[in-house]
Amino acid sequence: MFAQVLLMQIAIAAGVAVLATGLFLAPLSAQLDDEAMRRALAIAQTTAAQPQIAVDLRRTVPSRTGPVQAEAERIRKASHAEYVVVMNMQKIRWSHRSPAEIGKPVSTSPDRALAGQEVMEIDTGTLGRSARGKVPLRDADGRIIGAVSVGIKYDSVRARLIDAIPGLLAYAGGAMAVGALAAYLISRRVQRQTRDLAFSDIAALLAEREAMLHGIREGVVALDRGGRVRLLNDEAQRLLGVGAEAVGRPLDEALGPGRTTDVLAGRVTGKDLLTVRGQRVLVANRMPTEDGGAVATLRDRTELEQLGRELDSTHGLIDALRAQDHEHANRMHTLLGLLELEMYDDAVEFVGEVVGDHRVTAEQVTEKVHDPLLAALLVGKATVATERGVALWISDRTLLPDRLVDPRGLVTVVGNLVDNALDAVAGTPHARVEVELRTEGRTAVLRVRDTGPGIPEDRRELVFTDGWSTKQPPAHGKRGIGLSLVRRLAERQGGSAEVTDADGGGAQFTVVLPEALTDPSLAPADPAGDTGNTGGTRNAGNTYGKS
Repeated sequence: MFAQVLLMQIAIAAGVAVLATGLFLAPLSAQLDDEAMRRALAIAQTTAAQPQIAVDLRRTVPSRTGPVQAEAERIRKASHAEYVVVMNMQKIRWSHRSPAEIGKPVSTSPDRALAGQEVMEIDTGTLGRSARGKVPLRDADGRIIGAVSVGIKYDSVRARLIDAIPGLLAYAGGAMAVGALAAYLISRRVQRQTRDLAFSDIAALLAEREAMLHGIREGVVALDRGGRVRLLNDEAQRLLGVGAEAVGRPLDEALGPGRTTDVLAGRVTGKDLLTVRGQRVLVANRMPTEDGGAVATLRDRTELEQLGRELDSTHGLIDALRAQDHEHANRMHTLLGLLELEMYDDAVEFVGEVVGDHRVTAEQVTEKVHDPLLAALLVGKATVATERGVALWISDRTLLPDRLVDPRGLVTVVGNLVDNALDAVAGTPHARVEVELRTEGRTAVLRVRDTGPGIPEDRRELVFTDGWSTKQPPAHGKRGIGLSLVRRLAERQGGSAEVTDADGGGAQFTVVLPEALTDPSLAPADPAGDTGNTGGTRNAGNTYGKS
């Protein structure tokens, strides 16, 4: 490819040099012709201005030795003209460079000069092509009595032009040499940048790139240094919900404001960043390029996130069923013992207390949490807490209406935070976990407090890192994803997740989810009243599990 580029550039430089030379020579030839004709006219005017020639023209006859011929020859030799011809009104020559032509009619028409006009032209006569000037010859009274025609040989003009060509070619050759050097340097640079690939190889690579980019099942977005979209493959167009018209437009204009735009533009940094576009959960990674732009990849995690949430719910249900099965077995053993001891009244009372406790627990949770999925989760977690010897509290400040935008997402957040709190207080005296769920307008605020050892301040951001955990991973999977998932789900909705010290010791996790509830005007009336805070203190809550 290097040789091809060099030859093409040299050919272009040579063509430009030839064209420039031709464009210069064309006006130069016309300029030399004009100068020759003006010079011939000036000699003719000078000859016609001598009054003695007019007098001799009237008094003498055409002769090789006449005064008109003698004066005309003197002027011709002095001016280096090709010829000086003096003629009368009948177009008969009185002078000529060739004496044999004297007394004969002129070979070219002098009618315009005899009519009183001055003429400049390039014409062919008895002496060949010449630049001519013709003027009328007047007597002392101003009457036209003849004409004067002066010619400069045209070949002498062309000779001057030819004499100028070597110099022009020298300049053109110098320009061509500079152009060839520049072409060589440019070709070397192109060779380095293209890694000495031929044009056919580059075309094949481009075709393969297009096929690969539009065929892979990951979205690819390329941006230039100005933040404009320069490439969107088919999968990226599908995931982002835009068409090919987005190419060439600024990213903010093509996608609109939002977290997805911030992630792709590099305003939010990190690896495997979660973002939501429409109904899709996307994982984005961004890598800068040498030219100041960037390439971002997008993966669709929508189905995986949904499966993860369902798996979390299933795990919670399994734990609850396992705890209930264990507790149920203990109670059945107690009931069997009472029956064997024939303590029938005590057995009836025991069964009533057990059934009543379960009913009261469910009723108290559903009074404060109106979403059925979340209420069921908390009832199950209360059973798990009882089995593990932990008191699970639902704060009196809790009040959550049944108009959540994403109840499954909030179930995942609450389940992970409660499980994390139960793990933190396991084996500690007077273990207790408190859950508070309340709303502020359309914003949901979740707080989970525990009486565990707490989290040091230097590790409070680290606990939200994917894969980080203080506990040993189980054999079937890995730890350190619960809190990371909580923060991602919160940030996906434009919210936040943080951990601080709880009053009296332990940790307090706070999750804020803006616009987590639908517009009240679009939801059915809530029989429990408004969704604001109902007051109460931490110690005023209801206990559903106890140590």
